[in-house]
Amino acid sequence: MQLKIMPKKKYLSAGRVPLVLFLCQMISALEVPLDLVQPPTITQQSPKDYIIDPRENIVIQCEAKGKPPPSFSWTRNGTHFDIDKDPLVTMRPGSGTLVINIMSEGKAETYEGVYQCTARNERGAAISNNIVIRPSRSPLWTKEKLEPITLRNGQSLVLPCRPPIGLPPAIIFWMDNSFQRLPQSERVSQGLNGDLYFSNVLPEDTREDYICYARFNHTQTIQQKQPISVKVISVDELNDTIAANLSDTEFYGAKSSKERPPTLLTPEGNASHKEELRGNVLSLECIAEGLPTPIIYWIKEDGTLPINRTLYRNFKKTLQITHVSEADSGNYQCIAKNALGAVHHTISVTVKAAPYWITAPQNLVLSPGEDGTLICRANGNPKPTIGWLTNGVPIEIAPDDPSRKIDGDTIIFTHVQERSSAVYQCNASNEYGYLLANAFVNVLAEPPRILTSANTLYQVIANRPALLDCAFFGSPLPTIEWFKGAKGRALHEDIYVLHENGTLEIPVAQKDSTGTYTCVARNKLGVAKNEVHLEIKDPTRIIKQPEYAVVQRGSKVSFECKVKHDHTLIPTVMWLKDNGELPSEKRFTVDKDHLVITDVSDDDGGTYTCMANTSLDDVSASAVLRVVDVPNPPFDLELTNQLDKSVQLTWTPGDDNNSPITKFIIEYEDGMHEAGLWHHQAEVSGTQTTAQLKLSPYVNYSFRVMAENNIGRSSPSEASEQYLTKAAEPDQNPTAVEGLGTEPDNLVITWKPLNGFESNGPGLQYKVSWRQKDGDDEWTSVVVANVSKYIVSGTPTFVPYLIKVQALNDVGFAPEPATVMGHSGEDLPMVAPGNVRVSVVNSTLAEVHWDPVPLKSIRGHLQGYRVYYWKAQSSSKRDRRHIEKKILTFQGSKTHGMLPGLEPYSHYTLNVRVVNGKGEGPASSDRGFHTPEGVPSAPSSLKIVNPTLDSLTLEWDPPSHPNGILTEYTLKYQPINSTHELGPLVDIKIPANKTRWTLKNLNFSTRYKFYFSAQTSAGSGSQITEEAITTVDEAMASRQVDIATQGWFIGLMCAVALLILILLIVCFIRRNKGGKYPVKEKEDAHADPEIQPMKEDDGTFGEYSDAEDHKPLKKGSRTPSDRTVKKEDSDDSLVDYGEGVNGQFNEDGSFIGQYSGKKEKEPAEGNESSEAPSPVNAMNSFV
Repeated sequence: MQLKIMPKKKYLSAGRVPLVLFLCQMISALEVPLDLVQPPTITQQSPKDYIIDPRENIVIQCEAKGKPPPSFSWTRNGTHFDIDKDPLVTMRPGSGTLVINIMSEGKAETYEGVYQCTARNERGAAISNNIVIRPSRSPLWTKEKLEPITLRNGQSLVLPCRPPIGLPPAIIFWMDNSFQRLPQSERVSQGLNGDLYFSNVLPEDTREDYICYARFNHTQTIQQKQPISVKVISVDELNDTIAANLSDTEFYGAKSSKERPPTLLTPEGNASHKEELRGNVLSLECIAEGLPTPIIYWIKEDGTLPINRTLYRNFKKTLQITHVSEADSGNYQCIAKNALGAVHHTISVTVKAAPYWITAPQNLVLSPGEDGTLICRANGNPKPTIGWLTNGVPIEIAPDDPSRKIDGDTIIFTHVQERSSAVYQCNASNEYGYLLANAFVNVLAEPPRILTSANTLYQVIANRPALLDCAFFGSPLPTIEWFKGAKGRALHEDIYVLHENGTLEIPVAQKDSTGTYTCVARNKLGVAKNEVHLEIKDPTRIIKQPEYAVVQRGSKVSFECKVKHDHTLIPTVMWLKDNGELPSEKRFTVDKDHLVITDVSDDDGGTYTCMANTSLDDVSASAVLRVVDVPNPPFDLELTNQLDKSVQLTWTPGDDNNSPITKFIIEYEDGMHEAGLWHHQAEVSGTQTTAQLKLSPYVNYSFRVMAENNIGRSSPSEASEQYLTKAAEPDQNPTAVEGLGTEPDNLVITWKPLNGFESNGPGLQYKVSWRQKDGDDEWTSVVVANVSKYIVSGTPTFVPYLIKVQALNDVGFAPEPATVMGHSGEDLPMVAPGNVRVSVVNSTLAEVHWDPVPLKSIRGHLQGYRVYYWKAQSSSKRDRRHIEKKILTFQGSKTHGMLPGLEPYSHYTLNVRVVNGKGEGPASSDRGFHTPEGVPSAPSSLKIVNPTLDSLTLEWDPPSHPNGILTEYTLKYQPINSTHELGPLVDIKIPANKTRWTLKNLNFSTRYKFYFSAQTSAGSGSQITEEAITTVDEAMASRQVDIATQGWFIGLMCAVALLILILLIVCFIRRNKGGKYPVKEKEDAHADPEIQPMKEDDGTFGEYSDAEDHKPLKKGSRTPSDRTVKKEDSDDSLVDYGEGVNGQFNEDGSFIGQYSGKKEKEPAEGNESSEAPSPVNAMNSFV
């Protein structure tokens, strides 16, 4: 129980005065604990105007409390209602509520009347309002005969409803026989009185079932009026007889159906008056007729319409102002306006007021000898009168009490005693209603008591207000003090607020606000205290909020929500969708921090809120999910304005699925020629829903539409209805027309036919026309079926023709076709090129010239000239193989060309032929030429024989391709010491007729490296290399023999031989596996710069490697057991000499091509002699 005090707050002063609250008895209303003696108080009662359902029992409520418990009695229509005498009436035990059992017998009308309840005990009597009981009524419409209404198009019309008067009033609406509401608009609308108003009628208003319905909500019944028939006609529809026999007055109304300015249908006249009660909804109405339909405007004279309380209903024909007050009184003007004029109407509004409270009387609890007042102040229009009652009896005739004094709306009490306890009633009334309030005066002497439970624990979130309750009671009214802490420290600081009901407020609670607080209540009869406890908790926060998401339908989305909270509180995290529960589907899963939605659908779009709740606070964060997808396909395709070559297509867009449609794609199907195949027709903006489409003749069109947005393209719509256009002559001719002969005496004319869509009609054919370009012949024409080729026979050879192919069908011809030029068939050329000349450029290149043949002799399209050339062979080779000829073709009308890849120092023969599309013409006379000398190839072999102590003999074979006359050989050699370093290089010239040469005065037991090449007048050719060793000195050999007779040396040599054998085996294995050896690196370091190995292209060789058949040495570097160096079999391969045009070999299979640029023979590695190893050599190489 608490003190119910006006919501004033008392703040602690800035000083150090203890926090004490003194409550003023004059303005207090006190809840008395029910264990104390107190007068009755009405707690529940039925409404003043109580409309009952006559089909149910009547229940009139009256509940009250008091000590001792009150007894109840009733009056009916101002006299005592003896419920014991009526068997249908019972009173509920412990209550004053009446139950009248009319369901078993009796009628509700019997119990109509004004009822009042009185609750009484030893301290006084409280009374209820006057409760007016009335049963609800839903009467039927009176029978009436409704004549059909016939009127002209454009006239105004009012269909009356005039519903029966029911209780409460019925709700009116208009429907047809199918219970479908009639459409309303600015032209047709229902008035506040239920009538249906037509500002002007149209032919579509014609119907026979205008029915007014009245719904009585209280009894859940609907009554209907007889249907009204309306027929709207135009004067043109009346035949001459009706027009002659009927006057205007025989139609509904007599107004013309021509355009006219507005006039008001309701209210009538220029001004009217409206009265409304304060607090109700003010409804003002203006309905006008006119043609065109008038528009209604509202203004308030000398004022403005209240913005937040003004509503427009019924297409602005009704103005409503909610919660109307006296300030809304005044003149309101409605204006009906159309293009022909305007009409005004002024409504004067007066706002009256039933009584309403300013200060209602409050219960008084006083101790003996105290003073107090009861105040009853009310207002209204007109101003209400105030009347007082005591215990239900007018105060003027009630027993006198010396402690009270009446002063208008106030009763003053002085030095009250216990006998002053009573219940006072204040009645404020005027012509529009009344107010009745009960307020008791209870005289008690009670020490303080605190009603708040002891040791109550309050838990508050930091930085929020903390409210500590101290509900109390006492008489006289106690004073309240608050203390904090065990030592009873009074609250002095100004951060606290003490409310008049005893509650202590800490506006901003902090962690240091935690503790025990004591509330102390004192009056002259005693003291009461109570302790409460306050704990401050950390606030709950969302540290990771869900974020706005845009996802495509069918995908997955996740919202995150991380919560931080006080460790002593247990949070509950809940997800909401659009402030409601999540759908109960498996697609929605919630874990600790996430909400995951799979297979997102359109219905999943909305606002998702993460709510974290504890017992003390709650926080939330929201994010919007926008589900997008390709648009739904358009629908309701309709073809209008159907012309021969155009049609208008309209459609209704499908749902854009939250991504605006950017464009529509229109496709067509030709059901006659290409059924099932759709073609692109047009594209229009995403804001359009119609398209004007160009059509072709003789096509059975169907259309479909697709919508496209930023996500993608929709599925196609359903196909439209089919539309077959009329046939017409073709509007285009075949394309790709050509004339080419396949034989010398024909002309083949070909074209790309029109497809069925392009035919424009049935019976597609082609008119093919031709004539010689340079003659005076007339055109020759033939009409062929729908084919793509026609052959003209008996034509001259290769003559230009003019050709036309024109399309036609059963309707007519296509436009005149374009003329193209073609040629009849070709034949072989008749004349060979003349004046063939050859100029030798170098040893491998020659240039040939010729004179062109006459154009007429070509007898076809000149494709070029073809040169045949071949190398002359010896008689022996010619016997073995046919001469292989090379061919070079020079495109177009060229009269010269280059012949590459010739062999030096050779004789060649050539001839030239002209070429057309049919083939080659005759050959020119043969023309021969010689190529000059070139550098020779390397000698075919090189071997070293008869080594002695100081000499070596070299034998060789000449180059296989001398490429000229050999002039001499060049021999270069240099020694290699035991560390594989190269010595000085010696250069020797040897006559060309030699094939053997002996070098003398060499060092004994020394390895030499030889470089050998041949020369012509054109220069030196590639070289071949070899290595050899001179023999050992005999004296040294004899000393070695002497040593060899010693036993220790024999054992040593055996061990060395075994070791060498092992090393040789290892070397052999490595060589066969492709390993590298350091000897080459030593040789490269001391090689003569003049004879450094060279590559094929730039004159340098590559490094030694195992690239060729896993050999450790390259060509010419290994010597067989007979010391003969053989030329490699691949010298004539196409890899090295891949030039030329057609055949590359002579009759004997030898390659025709130059040998300059052939790879040189590479130097042999220093430790790879071809000699068989001997113990002596092994020892020398070991030293």
